[in-house]
Amino acid sequence: MLDTPLVEIENLRVEFETGSGTVVGVEDVSFYINPGETVCVVGESGSGKSVSSLSLMRLVEFGGGEITGGRLKFRRDDGVTDIAQAEDSLMRSIRGNEIGMIFQEPMTSLNPVFTVGRQLTEGLRLHKGMTKDEAETRAIELLRLVRIPEPERRLKQYPHELSGGMRQRVVIAMALACEPRLLIADEPTTALDVTIQAEILALIDRLKRETGTAVMFITHDMAVVAQMADRVVVMYRGNKVEEGTVEEIFEAPKHPYTQALLAAVPKLGEMRGKSAPEPMKIMGQADSGRGPIPGTGKPLLEVKNLTQRFAVKGGLLRRTVANVHAVEDVSFTINIGETLSLVGESGCGKSSTGRSLLRLNEPQSGQVLLDGRDLLQLSQRELRAARRDVQMVFQDPFASLNPQMRLLDQVTEPLRNYGLESGSALEDRAARLFDRVELPRDFLRRYPHELSGGQRQRVAIARALAVNPKLIVADEAVSALDVSVQAQVVNLMMELQADLGISFLFISHDMAVVERVSHQAAVMYLGRIVEIGPRAAIFEDPQHSYTKTLLSAVPVPDPRKRKTEKDLNFKPIPSPIFPLDYEPGPSVYDEVAPGHFVLKS
Repeated sequence: MLDTPLVEIENLRVEFETGSGTVVGVEDVSFYINPGETVCVVGESGSGKSVSSLSLMRLVEFGGGEITGGRLKFRRDDGVTDIAQAEDSLMRSIRGNEIGMIFQEPMTSLNPVFTVGRQLTEGLRLHKGMTKDEAETRAIELLRLVRIPEPERRLKQYPHELSGGMRQRVVIAMALACEPRLLIADEPTTALDVTIQAEILALIDRLKRETGTAVMFITHDMAVVAQMADRVVVMYRGNKVEEGTVEEIFEAPKHPYTQALLAAVPKLGEMRGKSAPEPMKIMGQADSGRGPIPGTGKPLLEVKNLTQRFAVKGGLLRRTVANVHAVEDVSFTINIGETLSLVGESGCGKSSTGRSLLRLNEPQSGQVLLDGRDLLQLSQRELRAARRDVQMVFQDPFASLNPQMRLLDQVTEPLRNYGLESGSALEDRAARLFDRVELPRDFLRRYPHELSGGQRQRVAIARALAVNPKLIVADEAVSALDVSVQAQVVNLMMELQADLGISFLFISHDMAVVERVSHQAAVMYLGRIVEIGPRAAIFEDPQHSYTKTLLSAVPVPDPRKRKTEKDLNFKPIPSPIFPLDYEPGPSVYDEVAPGHFVLKS
């Protein structure tokens, strides 16, 4: 490793002008990154970690920020450039070519009107001078590198045709296309499943070793830090509060904030030997005093043989040429006041299952019995009434909240729609809901963009609670949250369950959180449930090979237990697309223990 740093950030200060005055995004931050080194910048949302990375790309100016102090020294072939002072034309040649960036939200960093192929080849043709054919060949190589199935077909598709996990892999392929010297990865694995996350981390690690690329890795996931970092920079409210090697930070954290961050990480195996879910202990907060949340064993929702397929259209006349078998013969039961978790990789059908329960996607066949009534047989009017009992919290709270409405109006909207409250009673109910999700009442006057991601997700939960539902479908509801906020939201959901007897269908790829919250767990693969049973059975005695693979891929928050690519025995995911005449067989299960079922292969 060379002694001269590739990047030196000295006394960086970034300010934002807002309607209520100047806000300091980063106050006075200094650190360096050597060639071939991974520096993880950790901290909660609002700590300034993303602002630091956007300053290095000089993109912070496009978000209303200004670098008002400090130097950003970047070592290039012809000497050291201060990025803070660089001309726009020079920045255009550095961006994407010498510094690559993986953005956190893949849907907003891909252009919805261009194909994946067009977006992947653009940088190669611009910076590397490749011909159209050369760029296309390289693009297919890159998609294979990030393990996207059928890369030739994907080049012709648009971003909205891919799942969230796939879009994120396309963004990663784009960032790697020109083999940059510095790769800035801003929460690159937040939207990914454990197996793909493990692979992407191994991929970035391998590229770093092979090409000497330096990596600035921004994350709030301490297990990812343990897996990836050489050194760690901990940020809090715009300042660096601690810096050290990964072993120093994990084994002897000095700053109270670093200690609190590590304490809030859910660890796989913490629930071993416990029969029921129980809230997490959060450092610095009084224990809620709640013990385990026992189940009732009384069914609320029974799903039988649910099947959901999506048509694949092609040709000039846009005829249906094949079907995506998203959900295939899925059955499960959710009991009153209990949580069933659905886990699996992106594209396995878990979100499609959740959406088809509310008929946001119309299933082809099956039954969804809520208190004995089949939701799939209801008229639109009856369905509207039934949806009072089943509410949904979506993965991306920013997309599911209306940017033009005050939060007060959004939280009370379901109450007005169902004619449950009116006048001043509406505002009182909204205030009580905000108390329930631990948000200040004065936030009711705010708009979604004025809140952090964790706060927005709480608003989404408050809105779902407004009509007193019996069941909440939480689709990746905590995946984009910081560890401490995630711990608070998970505890909030458990408290609501204990107090109000609400049932949850908890769709997630975070196995440690799933182990914490579930009464029952179901593992999905290629549209089918391959294993289902009590939480303890799935986590402590997994039987299906895919469940074992999922659990082995979970990163451990211990830098001395890193996983290598050899540990990750992954097979390519087969395509869920089948010809029109394909008729799959039914799902047949073996009961290996009471209530613990495994799909027969």
